[in-house]
This record gives sequence, C-alpha cells and structure tokens, in this order.
Amino acid sequence: MKITVHSSKTIKPLYRNDGHAPSTPPEAVPLTVFDKATFDQRISAMNFFRPPSPSTTALESGLARVLAACRVWAGRLDVDPTTGNRVILLSDAGVRLVEATADVSLSSMMPTEPTPELQSLHPSRHGVEELLLVQVTRFTCGSFVVGYTLHHLVADGQAMATTMVALGQAIRGVPIHPVPVIDRALPAFAARNPPRVEFEHRGAELKLPHHLTEKMCSSKVTGDDEVVVHRVRFSRQSISQLKSMASSASSRRQYSTLKCVVAHLWRCITKARRFAGHQITTTMRVAVNGRTRLHDPPIPREYIGNAVLWARPTATAAELAGMPLGHAAELVSRAVARMDERYFRSFIDFASSGAVEEMGLVPKANAAKMVLSPDIEVYSLLGFQFHEIDFGTGTPFFHMRGYVAEEGLVFLVPSFSGDGSIYAYVNLFRRYMEMFKRCCYSLMAAADARL
Repeated sequence: MKITVHSSKTIKPLYRNDGHAPSTPPEAVPLTVFDKATFDQRISAMNFFRPPSPSTTALESGLARVLAACRVWAGRLDVDPTTGNRVILLSDAGVRLVEATADVSLSSMMPTEPTPELQSLHPSRHGVEELLLVQVTRFTCGSFVVGYTLHHLVADGQAMATTMVALGQAIRGVPIHPVPVIDRALPAFAARNPPRVEFEHRGAELKLPHHLTEKMCSSKVTGDDEVVVHRVRFSRQSISQLKSMASSASSRRQYSTLKCVVAHLWRCITKARRFAGHQITTTMRVAVNGRTRLHDPPIPREYIGNAVLWARPTATAAELAGMPLGHAAELVSRAVARMDERYFRSFIDFASSGAVEEMGLVPKANAAKMVLSPDIEVYSLLGFQFHEIDFGTGTPFFHMRGYVAEEGLVFLVPSFSGDGSIYAYVNLFRRYMEMFKRCCYSLMAAADARL
C-alpha cells in the first residue's frame, strides 16, 4: 500500500461573530490533576468508512466549526513562566488537516491486521506541535479512513470519541450536541476543604523520580526480538462461555464482559511469558473512567480532558495458573470496585495538596517504558460512542487504535458488525505470541481449566 499526501494545511477556529478569534489575549489553562497523572505522549486512532468520502470543503469548514466549540484543540502546550507548570495556551493556532490517497482498494486490506504499515493512515506523532491532527485517506474504491493523532495530556479516549462525534456533526452542518465541555476548572476537580486523603497514592498514580526503574521481564530482550500485535476476536458465544465459567463452581457471582475478558487475557499472557507456576508478582493496570465514578459534583460525559485512574489487581503467576478463571475475574472485580468516588476524591485532594511538589513526585504513567512484563496494561474503549461518528456518508464499519508496539499493552475495542463481538489488541514479544494464541483460543472453550 502506497500512501500519497496531497495537502497538509492548518485549520483555525471559525467563530460565529466576524469569523475571527476573541480579541482577548490567549488564556493559559492549567492542566488538571488527571492531566498531570497521565502519559505525556500522543495517541492515534482510525475509523474506516464506506464511500463516498466528504469533500475537502466540507472537511475544512466542519473542522473550523468544531474548533470554535472545542477551542482547546486549536491551542498549544506551554509553560507558565511564573510557576514552571505546563499549561494549555488557548492561542487558536489551529490543527493540522492532511488529505491523502492510497493506491489500493480498502476491501483488499480488510480485515486489516495491526502492523506498522498502518501508521501511514494517521498523522505522525513525532516532531509536531499541534494538539490534534486529522488525516483523511481516500482509497481507489471510494472508501476512506479518518485517522487522528492527539496529545494525551489534553484528553483521554472518551474525549477523543466525543470530539470525533462533534466533528461529524459539524461536517454535516447540524448543531453540535452535546456541546463539548472544555472547562478545566469544573467543581468536580476542586479539592475538598478540609482535604480527606483516604488512600495511598504514592506508588499508585505518582512516584518518586528515582523509582523510574520498574519491574522488568526476567528474560533478556534480545536484539532480534520484536513486539508484535495480535487481534483476538471474542464472539458473543465465546464471551458467554467465559462469563458462564467465571461464575460457576465456587463462585455464583456474575461478572461483566470486561472483567471476564481481561481476566482471561491476564492468565494467558502470564502463561505465554513462561511465568506460570512461579512466585512472580504480576499486576494488571485497568483504566477506570472517572466520568462514571464522580457524581457529587460530576464530570460531564462530554468533558474534553482526562478523567482516568487505574485499578491494579495483583496476583502471583502461580496463583493465576492454579486457580480457575473466576478467581482472576474476582481479583479484577474487587480492584475495579475500589476505584469508587471516595478513591477519586482522595486522589484529587492529595494531588491538589502541594505534597506532589514538596516530594517531587512524578506520574507513574511512563510513556518511555516499552516493556511492561511481568505486568500488563488494559484500556477498554467499549461503550465509547465511536459508532455515532458520521462525516455525512454514514457511520464507520471498523475502528482501530494507532499501531503502538508496547509489550504488555492491551486495547479492547467494539466490533461494529452488530453481532455482539469485541476485539482485543494484544502486544507481546514475538517469541511469546504462539503460546499466547494457543492458550487464549483453547481456553475460550474451557475457561475454568487450570493453566
């Protein structure tokens, strides 16, 4: 597949008055405690559409309209000279729109596998200052892919979906609803008076800088090894089997799709790494969306920013191997349940107290760490409104995250087929992948087996 870029231009907000930005000086918006705790990196995703594709005029005008409603994306990251803290400068400098063509039909690639080649379908993450970049790639069959790259310090996956839904509405010329919320001074982010820090956040979300060296895989990373990404399809039937086996035997609890699937993947990844039977501790970091946890006061669903913390179920490899799926699902369930409003409020109070600055704490989320073994990290996009994105010619038939080769990283994304299936994108060293596949697919049919 050859991708040819035909145009790359800056699109600025189009305001309703005279078409120009507000005359006031650019406002410097401080990052929230959730922004500061996340990864300092850019993330990408892609949506695949059937023909016809929107015109260049529609793309440009729609993007200009949505930037007026969601001004944060047209800004730039900066540093406040008085505090040294990073801020978002609402400068209206604009976002990058790239238009390209592919020399093949999209059908010839489907179902496309997660490979480095797909990086050409979304804007580069490197050497750019824009907070949002959008690329539309048109294929010979008339189908098209919309890829986008955004800065994680500005927004999380939920906000990514909200932005793309709003962009589709703007391109179609309909009112943007719900209107994205960009206020980073929401009451939900305010510390309580007096603060109530009820949980230990050092070592969880934040750590001392000299603790940058984390647990690493006991086996050496050889120069001829590489991280590969495998997509696992969980059908409605296989999900039902996992749920049934997880809730049988000693436990009569009913576990959600997310908890059963990630418990299954946790066990199989641990086995594939050849840790099964050993007293090696493995932790699974599961992203938890604060929009569903904070209620008094709430974070709006349409908030454009970060609102994620991580649950951390932990077990030894021997424990995961020797116990049935229901045990792993229970570990996940308990850890996620602990991430309630009390925990989120405790984190806000701690991160706002000045203790972070006094102790010199840094985010535990480390974008430079490319090997998570013996741990794994899970992000679920299930429930996000990607299926509502419509650029005027219909909703997408496929969604993928941008290609990221980070060992131990797992993404769960919905299938748009309507058959109840979901996809898991699993990143592992190539030397572990065949063992993972054997474990994953065999145990889907016998989910309570010991490893």
